[in-house]
Amino acid sequence: MAVTGWLESLRAAEKTALLQDGRRKVHYLFPDGKEMAEEYDEKTSELLVRKWRVKSALGALGQWQIEVGEPALPGAGSLGPELITESNSNPIFMRKDTKMSFQWRIRNLPYPKDVYSVCVDQKERCVVVRTTNKKYYKKFSIPDLDRYQLPLDDSSLSFAHANCTLIISYQKPKEVLVAESNLQKELKKVKTAHSSDGDCKTQ
Repeated sequence: MAVTGWLESLRAAEKTALLQDGRRKVHYLFPDGKEMAEEYDEKTSELLVRKWRVKSALGALGQWQIEVGEPALPGAGSLGPELITESNSNPIFMRKDTKMSFQWRIRNLPYPKDVYSVCVDQKERCVVVRTTNKKYYKKFSIPDLDRYQLPLDDSSLSFAHANCTLIISYQKPKEVLVAESNLQKELKKVKTAHSSDGDCKTQ
């Protein structure tokens, strides 16, 4: 079963954990050299950050690719404040899950709710967002469902709009909820360092 297969690959990965600033940071190193870093709320175990890094063909480490959590500001630190402010007027896409749902937020979308259409594209295994005024279009996958090899279901999808932000939710299938619960049990077995004991590998 695919769900079991992904869990087994997580169990097989070399894991280190660090408790820092109220977050439990876990670093996974897979046999193929791929790295995954996750950050959980220490009290609620809610996933706050997930990012990936792979090595190039020459063995050089690539940039971290964020799957869950706040996106890094492009060029932050090298642009002047006025340029960063300007870029912030563009739509900003990010994923921020809840216990029961995968959730995405697209900021800086000022149009009313009835302008948006959000649906599942079964053929491409992705979620498609479009507006009737043709001002915005985006499609994105749900990597968790791909890893667990689970189907996408239109009835699990919903969306809301408030404060110029489109919030898209996809109810987690029961298989994912069970797998996430099992993973939390597995992570409790990982020896956890504290921030005073040294730096975390994910930094």
